[in-house]
Amino acid sequence: MKHIVKILALVVAITVLWIGLLQTSVISHSYTWLLPIYFVVSLGCYGLLMVGVGLMNFPTCPQEALLLHKDIVEAKEYLKQKGVDLTLD
Repeated sequence: MKHIVKILALVVAITVLWIGLLQTSVISHSYTWLLPIYFVVSLGCYGLLMVGVGLMNFPTCPQEALLLHKDIVEAKEYLKQKGVDLTLD
């Protein structure tokens, strides 16, 4: 929910900036049609940046990894008891 609010605030800010630039004619009219394209590209870059930061800060859980490994061993033993062949070809 927090990221949605950030993105919506960014959309509103860019929209207000774009309308303001159109009203004041600061930018030539031949370039104003490029502003939404720049916005979409910058929003995509922001999204990729947030994914990268999220991956860099992804927490490691050694205890959970041990529990998962234990569950896998138990599942393999259970399947062997039921007669399921777990060997890979």
